[in-house]
Amino acid sequence: MPVHNNIHNLYTLVKIFEFFMKNNSQASTAYLEIRRQILIMQLQPNTRLKEDTWAKKLNLGRMAIREALNRLLGEGLVNNGEKGGYFIPEMSSDDIHQIREVREILELAALRLSIERITEDQLNQLTKICDDFSAMVEKGYISGACEADIKFHEKLLESSGNARLTRAYHYSHIPIFHLKLGKTKKYMEDYMQTDTEHRQIVESIKKNNLKRAEELLRSHFKRGELAVLDME
Repeated sequence: MPVHNNIHNLYTLVKIFEFFMKNNSQASTAYLEIRRQILIMQLQPNTRLKEDTWAKKLNLGRMAIREALNRLLGEGLVNNGEKGGYFIPEMSSDDIHQIREVREILELAALRLSIERITEDQLNQLTKICDDFSAMVEKGYISGACEADIKFHEKLLESSGNARLTRAYHYSHIPIFHLKLGKTKKYMEDYMQTDTEHRQIVESIKKNNLKRAEELLRSHFKRGELAVLDME
């Protein structure tokens, strides 16, 4: 076979590889961003996720968006509509209860390990996240507050020093209970209470008071569950 044919074939393979790598990178970008918005409940139940809309919003190709949505579909974070398309599923009372149970089981396990393993730097990071949460709430940046809430609980998992436990939490795709998007007095009280509970948990860890930290975390989750159920 002539040398120029081999070069041409190699060039073609490289281009195909580059195409798939680029599309995979774009799909990962789309997946992570849409997943993030679902988990902080910025995307409300029954919202339709249109490929062309998200392609424009994220400045990505439709094929990448479709791949991301199919991945989210396989993970149960989106559903197919009766007439096609992708939608954010509604959560039933049972779903909300089970989410609370799963979070409680995983985070209590992490808490027991964290009491023994958490570093000074990780404690400082938890306090910094609490400060970020407070600042976001005061400024009315609710999406930012939701992300700070996620970071708080993820940092708590990370401080357990158990990578498998952290991965189990991550792959469980657990949404947080933030649905109050208005600026009512009740809404502000809810977020201020969340901030207080986060700081009390950190203080209990600092004092090596596992029993108190566990009580606070259980109460924190139970309050979140009841707040969401109260909205139905």
